[in-house]
Amino acid sequence: MWDAENMECFKPDKFFAIAESHPLAGMLAEVECVWELLLSIKPTIRQIIKPNVSEILKKGSLVTEPVALFDGQTVFGVSFRLDGADGRFVCWKDGEALPGAALILPGAFLADDRIEIGPGVLVETGAMIKGPTVLGQGTEVRQGAYVRGSVLAVADCVIGHATEAKNTLLFQGAKAGHFAYLGDSVLGQDVNLGAGTKLANLKMLGSPFRFVADGQTQEVNLRKFGAIMGDRVETGCNSVTSPGVLIAPGCKILPNVTVKSGYYPTNTLIRAK
Repeated sequence: MWDAENMECFKPDKFFAIAESHPLAGMLAEVECVWELLLSIKPTIRQIIKPNVSEILKKGSLVTEPVALFDGQTVFGVSFRLDGADGRFVCWKDGEALPGAALILPGAFLADDRIEIGPGVLVETGAMIKGPTVLGQGTEVRQGAYVRGSVLAVADCVIGHATEAKNTLLFQGAKAGHFAYLGDSVLGQDVNLGAGTKLANLKMLGSPFRFVADGQTQEVNLRKFGAIMGDRVETGCNSVTSPGVLIAPGCKILPNVTVKSGYYPTNTLIRAK
């Protein structure tokens, strides 16, 4: 049996340093165990989403010209310039700058209108986005990304080239820049996934997930369970997490490592065994 009083390490505040004023503070306060967040992502998106792509969709799901979202308006046919490797950009219309605008490039595909694109977001050519999805301020969805829905990126996140994400929460500054899979997962603040990182989410055998801490075992029955990574976790290139991992803040996963299901305490260096 699980004794909640003696299993503090599984509480959300042991993984994420979120101030009471944070927009998702209520979401974290409503769950006892961090894995319960996986069931809260889609309902939370439905509560907070403010869809703003309906005008774009009137011209079709496939974006055929550069589009900006600026000051509550949809602006078609904007001019733009990408500034360097950091992905920042500037855009303007008829010589007038549009500071803080979101930019959707031609060739992006918006599958439905349950999508909110925040200020300063960049959606690159070839990205496909399904709702319900919220892309918070300054987030980048890069070329070839596949956002399958139930994705909440708080701010300044990266869903990178050839990266797929579904039922995933990314806190501020979380980045999956290259060839990643994010399934039924939570990435804390400033998490950085090395190229080719895969967060597997479907257990091949039907037994419960088991997490051991403080000499006690907690069983969790979820059909889909990827990785929950606390703040500042880093993964090396081509690392893979097995379904059902809890990785506390500050952990580092070395390249080419397969992480077994289980709980990993704060600042653990996870290497091949």
